[in-house]
Amino acid sequence: MAAARPTPADPFPGVTALSREPGDQRAVPPELGTNSIAVLNGPTFLYSDSCGDVPPGTIGGLVHMDTRLLSGWVLTVNGAQLLPLRGETIDHYSAQFMLANPDVPGLPPDSLAARRIRYVGDGFHERVELLSFRTERVRLEVRLAVAADFADLFEVKSGVRNRSARITRSHAPHELRFDYSADGFAASTQVRSDPPATRVEGDDLVWEVELDPREGWHVDLVVPLPTGHRVMIDPLGGDISQVIHRSTDNPLRRWVEDRAALHSDNSVVERATNRSRFDLAALRLDLEIRGQRVMLPGAGLPWFLTVFGRDTVITAYQTLVAGPALAKGALLALAGLQGRTCDDFTDEESGKILHEFRSGELTRTGVKPYNPNYGTADATQLWLILLSEYWRWTGDDDLVRSLRDNALAALTWIDEFGDRDGDGYVEYATRSPEGLGNQCWRDSPDGVRFSDGRMPVLPIATSDLQGYTYDAKLRLAELADGPLADPALARRLRADAADLFDRFNRDFWIEERGGFYATGLDGDKNRIDSKTSNMGHLLWSGIVPPDRAGAVVRQLVHPDMFSGWGIRTLSREDRPYNALGYHLGTVWPHDSSIAVLGMARYGYRAEANQVSIALLEAAEQFDYRLPEALSGYVRERTLFAVPYPTACSPQAWAAGAPLALVRAMLGLNPVDGRLTIDPVIPPEIGRITAERVRAFGQLWEVEAVAGTGHVRRSAGPPADGRSPAAPDLPRLSAPAMGTGPK
Repeated sequence: MAAARPTPADPFPGVTALSREPGDQRAVPPELGTNSIAVLNGPTFLYSDSCGDVPPGTIGGLVHMDTRLLSGWVLTVNGAQLLPLRGETIDHYSAQFMLANPDVPGLPPDSLAARRIRYVGDGFHERVELLSFRTERVRLEVRLAVAADFADLFEVKSGVRNRSARITRSHAPHELRFDYSADGFAASTQVRSDPPATRVEGDDLVWEVELDPREGWHVDLVVPLPTGHRVMIDPLGGDISQVIHRSTDNPLRRWVEDRAALHSDNSVVERATNRSRFDLAALRLDLEIRGQRVMLPGAGLPWFLTVFGRDTVITAYQTLVAGPALAKGALLALAGLQGRTCDDFTDEESGKILHEFRSGELTRTGVKPYNPNYGTADATQLWLILLSEYWRWTGDDDLVRSLRDNALAALTWIDEFGDRDGDGYVEYATRSPEGLGNQCWRDSPDGVRFSDGRMPVLPIATSDLQGYTYDAKLRLAELADGPLADPALARRLRADAADLFDRFNRDFWIEERGGFYATGLDGDKNRIDSKTSNMGHLLWSGIVPPDRAGAVVRQLVHPDMFSGWGIRTLSREDRPYNALGYHLGTVWPHDSSIAVLGMARYGYRAEANQVSIALLEAAEQFDYRLPEALSGYVRERTLFAVPYPTACSPQAWAAGAPLALVRAMLGLNPVDGRLTIDPVIPPEIGRITAERVRAFGQLWEVEAVAGTGHVRRSAGPPADGRSPAAPDLPRLSAPAMGTGPK
């Protein structure tokens, strides 16, 4: 692939301007504007503009299980769209829009008040309310124009093919119905109306309404979700009035109340972690995986609300400090979908943990290899790491034993399939014509480059894969000595890890430019000599010798890599650097949080805190929610944090990052059935306290300030079994439309 194209002028010295590289997966259809609003619940979401409308031909609409059920949803009164006064989400699954009329024949401006209330539960529910301020009786034509294109989510972000010839309609005043069937895939959309429409014109519901002065009118609309695809429990039980009344007893509040809660003298820390709790609740998936119901985090809105390997595991790891439920669900779900055979089209191999699971037409009919897709070389090791970390926090021997066969199958994949050429390193090279070229976390087409911009030849053994493999084998050895009761396996795994440690530190270390680890080895065993944030993952994995850790930390916090908001994915020293390159200079909060955990592991607490504070200050600028990625611009030159142009938000491992940062500050770790604490709290953070921390089947309370702290067992929840009432849910701002590779 060609290097980034130069631009006539460089707005920031030392910063490469954005270029659209081949393979860029940004959305082609028009977007909804910066004030777009989304509601979501599990694998279902709806994007609209600030009026609540979904104009046909945009990337908005109602999407369920990767299929767009509504592609148009436009309300007009007397032929004109209403004007937005304010639209906001209430909870992640609900929103309200306050509107007024423009100047139209027979209706002066602002003489009609309108409100739209909506939520996603067992279906998409919306109520439209009108109130007349005219001093005489007024006659209105209220029209809802509906469209359903049944586009696959992959098409929504790249260009939708016309399915109209295969879409049939059976409309009535109380219901519009659209049915689509082709090539073994079928979907339907129903729009139910109460009261029924006065008439149906094409795909429009039309009501003729007459209102006296101060008289109101409303209509309730429901789009049921397809049967057989359960989502999260309906938070309002079909009662849309609860969006405004905001019942204090719903599944979301109960789930959030059950998680650990953090308080701090620093309001940014408290608000960022609180936002994380609610965003993670919003991204939960309640799915059936091969006959078993599990709850786990989806990766991010809008393109990645599904089961992933890497994203799901890392998010679950980050959030163990807040409770083990998501980690357990992730372990069970991914074990249920573990590879069982070899399939070139999907990159499936026996024992391999998947990359991505999809449910839309393109995957169900075999056009895309995502049902599931196994194109990742790191999810298998990360699954073993999560299994170990879950056990360390819970002592759940039974779950570990129940997953013994899955763990051994994962180990077999690492040793037999992961090492493609027998050199002792895990490599990747897709066999699928639709597969990703890069199958590490830097999975964009140009995410792995030499320092001079050259593209490496396959197969590629990136450094992070080796670190994960080293950590996974040591952790599995610990489990083999413990609940798996296999000391021979434990000895073999420790010997394997020691050998990998020695070879890796011989083959991947580069003495030049201050000393650093290569991004990887290419297919010709050349060191890929770019400086990347992968070095932070190596610290997290523990594969770095203590005498080299200082050099690695210095590289990570050097101004060429540390932007002032976080650690860049690629150093400014290297030719491919681009402040807006997906993996070529952006700052990913989850990536930086992994480096923070790694620096803390080696005792570089001041440097870890430096990065942590920067990320938390960035979160403050985005209503305390870290986006998927930030640009790599120098903080001192831009003065404020700049998001990556199409970053997902909320995004799971970005939401988990503040929890990982706080864990690093506290030095909080489970050790032999108890929680230990070794705090180094920066002065600007002050005191940190946490309650309802779950470990080993008990509740714990944590308190720390500066370098002192303590952990004690909690008395538990109140006698009635209920946790204290949670504060009002924070309002979720409209997520941006991220389109980077996964």
